[in-house]
Amino acid sequence: MSNYKEYHDRIAFHPGYYIEEIIDESGLSQKDFASRLDTTAKNLSILVRGEQSLSIEMAVKLSRMMGTSVDFWLNLQKNYDTLIAEFESDRELEQEKKVFKYLDYKYFRDNFNLPDFPRKINEQIKSLREFLNVASLSVLTKPNMSVSFRSMSGHMKEANTVRANAMVQIAINKALKIDVPKYDKKKFEDAVEYALTLTTKHSGFYTLLREKFAEAGVVFVILPNLPGSGINGATKRLGRSVMLMVNDRRLYSDTFWFTLFHEIGHIMNGDYGISFEEEHDNHESRADKYAEDKLIPPDEYASFLKNNHFDESAIREFASSIERDPGIVLGRLQNDKKVAFSNNALSKALRHKYWVNGDGSYCPKI
Repeated sequence: MSNYKEYHDRIAFHPGYYIEEIIDESGLSQKDFASRLDTTAKNLSILVRGEQSLSIEMAVKLSRMMGTSVDFWLNLQKNYDTLIAEFESDRELEQEKKVFKYLDYKYFRDNFNLPDFPRKINEQIKSLREFLNVASLSVLTKPNMSVSFRSMSGHMKEANTVRANAMVQIAINKALKIDVPKYDKKKFEDAVEYALTLTTKHSGFYTLLREKFAEAGVVFVILPNLPGSGINGATKRLGRSVMLMVNDRRLYSDTFWFTLFHEIGHIMNGDYGISFEEEHDNHESRADKYAEDKLIPPDEYASFLKNNHFDESAIREFASSIERDPGIVLGRLQNDKKVAFSNNALSKALRHKYWVNGDGSYCPKI
């Protein structure tokens, strides 16, 4: 290990560099110099090579021997440490720039009011780092950074990992600002039953959901979709409470409610993590089954299928009988290949589109 380090056009000199010069000029061997300094030759050699920091004890001994102040030697160490930290920070910034390319700063600027900083990459990185509350954007490259990636761990491109982690960090940071009681599974089960009564209520339901879930210790967050993240939703235990996040990529009535109940299923199963597109494993299958059976009671659905009649009138009538939005029934029929996705007439008649508030809250509404 060298007692000085170079980075670009700057050099950081370890105190050992100056001690080595003093020893050379003294004409003494390191062993003899160590004896006069009241230390071992081994300790002195390690210090001279820059392999350990200068201690206060050693600074006192050097000051007495050389007739200098203790601060003189401690400042040499402080200046060296400061420069090394700056070198590391510069190297880290270079790594962050690679990660930053995966993230569309416009998404954060437009959706979360980050400063514009046109063409000022370093300032944008700093702003994004502080917004996400991370020491470095490089941490976003780590799968399972904050929540489990389940079966997708190790199988995603770095760009997708970064975007997925960024969305989860936003959701976590939002959730941490909301004060809710300790998670109560029984209260959450009651809140879920209440949520089922809201599928036909096409305006104002988000506030009702958020408040009811909060009473059970669950913070419900809807985020604008970050393209390329591949996320449908995520859940995480946050101390005493639970965070439940979905994005606004799928704001038709059928896809929104299925995504929401899929994430609820994960919470009920005690399985926290991210739900990705096209992900298939036992955890996802269990959550899918939970969502299907909650949104459409299986016995009633089986009886409906026996009629083998799925026009608009039949779907509306069945949806009304189970008190669900007809778009949810249509979505299930399409998923089960009973109705073609290409049936635009039915989709136009039955699928309800939710919109997003323009005030940054991202709440579905008419």
